[in-house]
Amino acid sequence: MPGLQAIPEELDLLLLSGLMHRSPSDLIERVIGLEPEIALAREMHLRGVKIAGHCSGAFLLAESGLLDGHRATCSWWLAAAFRQRYPNVLLEADAMVVEDHGMYTSGGASAIQSLMLRLIGETGGEELAQQTARLLLIDSERQSQAPYVSQALMERPRNSMTEKAEHFLQSRLHHEISVGELAEYCGTSERSLLRHFRTYHGHSPVEHIQQLRVERAKALLETTHLSFDEIVERCGYSDSASFRKLFKRATAITPGDYRERYRLRPH
Repeated sequence: MPGLQAIPEELDLLLLSGLMHRSPSDLIERVIGLEPEIALAREMHLRGVKIAGHCSGAFLLAESGLLDGHRATCSWWLAAAFRQRYPNVLLEADAMVVEDHGMYTSGGASAIQSLMLRLIGETGGEELAQQTARLLLIDSERQSQAPYVSQALMERPRNSMTEKAEHFLQSRLHHEISVGELAEYCGTSERSLLRHFRTYHGHSPVEHIQQLRVERAKALLETTHLSFDEIVERCGYSDSASFRKLFKRATAITPGDYRERYRLRPH
C-alpha cells in the first residue's frame, strides 16, 4: 500500500506497529526518516486520539517527542538503545503494556495480544476481555516481560568501560563484589562509574550485578539439576531467602516456577 492514507474524522486508536530492522541503529535511522508518520502522530494526539506504539513502534512514538516525561515500554532487548536515544522517557522495560495520558506502548511481538486485551477491557469491560482471551487461548495474566529476558540476547552499549566491567563481573559473580572494587578495575571513580551505568544501563552498578546474578541463576535452573541452595552459592549469595526474593522481583515468578516452565526437556 502506498504511504499514508486519508485518516477518518472519527478515529478511536492510531496503532504504530513494529518496524522491520537489522539492528537498533538501523531501527533508529529508519524512524528518523518517517517524518510524515511522526507529524501524523502529533496531529492525532492533539485531536485526543489514543495512540499505541507496539514493539519497535514505540521508537516511532518516542521520536515524536510525545512520550517525553511519560512512562513507556518497548521490546526488552531494545531497552538499552531506547533509553540512550530517548532519555526523557520514563522507560519501564519489564512491563508488557504501559498506558500514560492516552498513549500505549507494549513489548515484543506477542505483547500485541496483551495490548489488545487491555484495549478491549477498557472499551467493552473486563468480562469481554476475559472471554476474548479464552477464545483466542491468550494468557491474560502476563503482565511482565521479565521472565523472558535473556542478557545474552540483550543489545548492550559498546564502549571500553562497559566491556571492561562486564569481563570483570562475569569472572567474579560467585564472589562478593564491591562498587569500589569494580571502579578500581575500570580505572575510574565510583561517582563516574555510577554515572556511566545510569547513562548506558539505566540502573546502578549494584543493580547490574544483581541482574547478572539472576541471569546466571536462570541459566542454572534451565540446564542443571542443582538444588536452589547450590545455585545461590554459585551466584555469589549465602542467603537463599534473600536471593529468592531478588529472583522473584527480577523475573516476576519464583525460582521453582521458572525451572518448571523453562527447564530444558529431552524430546
